[in-house]
Amino acid sequence: MPDATDSITANMDMLRFATAGSVDDGKSTLIGRLLLDSKSIFEDQLEAVQATSVSKGYDYTDLALLTDGLRSEREQGITIDVAYRYFATPARKFIIADTPGHVQYTRNMVTGASTADLGLVLVDARQGLTEQSRRHAVILSLLRVPHLVLAVNKMDLVDFSQEVYDKIHAEFTTFATKLNIPDLEVIPISALAGDNVVNRSENMDWYSGPTLMHHLENVHVASDRDLVDVRFPVQYVVRPKSDEHHDYRGYGGMVAGGVLKPGDEVVVLPSGMTSKIAGIDLFDQEITEAFPPMSVTVRLEDDVDVSRGDMIARPANAPKPSQDIDAMICWMADAPLKPRQKLAIKHTTRSARTLVKDIQYRLDVNTLHRDQETKELGRNEIGRVQLRTTVPLLCDPYSKNRTTGSFILIDEATGITVGAGMINSGA
Repeated sequence: MPDATDSITANMDMLRFATAGSVDDGKSTLIGRLLLDSKSIFEDQLEAVQATSVSKGYDYTDLALLTDGLRSEREQGITIDVAYRYFATPARKFIIADTPGHVQYTRNMVTGASTADLGLVLVDARQGLTEQSRRHAVILSLLRVPHLVLAVNKMDLVDFSQEVYDKIHAEFTTFATKLNIPDLEVIPISALAGDNVVNRSENMDWYSGPTLMHHLENVHVASDRDLVDVRFPVQYVVRPKSDEHHDYRGYGGMVAGGVLKPGDEVVVLPSGMTSKIAGIDLFDQEITEAFPPMSVTVRLEDDVDVSRGDMIARPANAPKPSQDIDAMICWMADAPLKPRQKLAIKHTTRSARTLVKDIQYRLDVNTLHRDQETKELGRNEIGRVQLRTTVPLLCDPYSKNRTTGSFILIDEATGITVGAGMINSGA
């Protein structure tokens, strides 16, 4: 069994990234190329893809077949839902959220990008920046995805032109100044031929930046997480009730912020009871510290009342409970969101009910225009909303902590998730 140090290293060396692009920009081909060139697929998988490509009459191996799961999607040439892919290189482990490009699937993109460390937007070098390219960048900015890569794909179809790349680079960089994008990299690639994906292109000697894989392996994400403000939403009270652990009582959950260490003084919210951390367990061993996004069990020195939905924080740096929530909402249901609507809300491990007090505006994600005349939010639309919850939520602004600053809205009648929210503030 690996020791605690291995588990900590594994947490730090994982990159979650979301892909976005218009139809035919080559997302599925790019992911297939990453899997192939990083040697993350088996020989029989490659042989099956090669055979299918031949049977379809292609004069090339269609790497998109490695990722597009449903036959109906492949026949349309469209990836509809969010598909999660996993692969690894000696330098890092990766989770890819492959999101659809159509405007009617904005909600799927929000789902896929909400936990991403990096957003990968593809554009066709022949088409340049499109309305969808800008929309994808705006959504990634709204979701506070800290790193963005613009991959200028199909460079082989524009004769690997530096002029074409420079034009797209300048146009997107100018647009990005309007958004909250702390880190931007623009990389010219050919997913089909493999140029600058894993291996450096011999056809673009004018480009001196990193290959896509080199950037993905080396982009620094540890500092993106809040390591100052301790936030530990309690998911589960651990009581084994076995002879070996007769008196064991711990609180399981995922660290949402800060660094937890044995001996630290903590407060349990919303009760306000204080104690100290007696120990932190990872699997069947004790560790000396825990940080995001590790899932651990925390033991306290005192027998205080702690249950699911509570939050462990530092006494001098705790979130303020609030029932009045100001948030940006991505609405996902067919029926529109309207004022006075009642819904269930799930925030970290805490569940409550909420009332929609007001819809302040609808955001046009293509132009950033705020429509303040709107009276409702339709499916896939994003807007600013005022909510009132039945119990206080222990929240932070989304800009400060993406875990404690986000929530989902649920239709109480059907149990279906109908909205995703990013908290601006709590009153």
